[in-house]
Amino acid sequence: MKEIIFHPLAQQELDDAIGYYKTQDKAIALEFLNTVESSTNLLTRYPELGLKFRGSVRRLVISKFPYSLLYRLLDGEQIYILAIAHHKQKPNYWRKRK
Repeated sequence: MKEIIFHPLAQQELDDAIGYYKTQDKAIALEFLNTVESSTNLLTRYPELGLKFRGSVRRLVISKFPYSLLYRLLDGEQIYILAIAHHKQKPNYWRKRK
């Protein structure tokens, strides 16, 4: 099974989104977290599930929420999450992340 690694800014985006949803409804925040976890679990089994997006970056839309996971496959054993991008956010803001 592949290992999931989050870029520090992607982790911050996840924390920020959960924080925002908590201000709306704690149940929605929990649903968002569970949906992200389900998405990352799917990636560990099917790493090429996300569509090719930009170069080596793949994009997996998170169901029920306006977010996508942007990730790269590293050395066959790791999935590196570059961003948890809101669909209305400035496009490609994450591109300089390594």
